[in-house]
Amino acid sequence: MTLAFKSSLLFIVAWLFRIGGGYLIWQWLKEGNPLWYGALESVRLTLYGVVATFQTASFGRIYAAYGGVLILLALVWA
Repeated sequence: MTLAFKSSLLFIVAWLFRIGGGYLIWQWLKEGNPLWYGALESVRLTLYGVVATFQTASFGRIYAAYGGVLILLALVWA
């Protein structure tokens, strides 16, 4: 597995945990779902932080790129 492919894959996995977990926490609070639903989604957000530690490329650059894409996708999602 090449470094670029691995970095891209980790980038996508982190994005799914971050956006999905954040959105579902919001749904839990707004729709009054049970507490276990919110707890499960907080685990998902925690996994977002764990996935970032597996990044082997230049972490500062990858994290900056991730932040830029996250902001762009949040604006598109809104």
